Amino acid sequence: MTHYDREPCPYRILYDCGGAFSMGAIGGSIFHSIVGYRNAPSGQYQRFHGAINSVKFKAPITGGNFAVWGGLFSAVDCSMVYIRKKEDPWNSITSGAVTGAILSARQGAAAMAGSAVVGGVLLALIEGMGIMFSKFGAQAFHEANIQNSPHTQIAMHEQQMNNPEMQQLNDYSNVETFNSDNKMEMSEPTQEKSFFKRLTSNFVSS
Repeated sequence: MTHYDREPCPYRILYDCGGAFSMGAIGGSIFHSIVGYRNAPSGQYQRFHGAINSVKFKAPITGGNFAVWGGLFSAVDCSMVYIRKKEDPWNSITSGAVTGAILSARQGAAAMAGSAVVGGVLLALIEGMGIMFSKFGAQAFHEANIQNSPHTQIAMHEQQMNNPEMQQLNDYSNVETFNSDNKMEMSEPTQEKSFFKRLTSNFVSS
């Protein structure tokens, strides 16, 4: 799955709009509950009631603002895909700039230009980080596959066989293993022989 495998348009608009509303509602509930609790009159019940009221009246507004931004961003993104016939970071960067400019249209041309620059820069940073993480992940996965491939294992084995030092080390380790196995095999008859010898000597002495 590539970085640009997303929902097809126009379903992308509904998906992003709903996801943005959920994000804004959840985050807004946490933020407004803290603010309402701190700004409420003293008393545990009053503070709890203030937090609930703050969430009730302000969290949906925050979610709606997020939904407007997400829906407008996805609409511009789908328009860019339709016009350019391809998906790349420039679609998201342009969508962020256009969305910021449209949302600030009532504040004048200067505010539109500033919001467009901020939106474009933020989306450029997000896209750049996404591409960087995807590249690092793909590179790590590729290196792991190369190291675990049968051809790499065979090449490493041949390299060890052609290296005299590695071959000598392997021979030495094999000899040590053989000697240790022989010692273990020889120790059992020796112990049995010493046991019978002591038993015979005790019988003769008695």
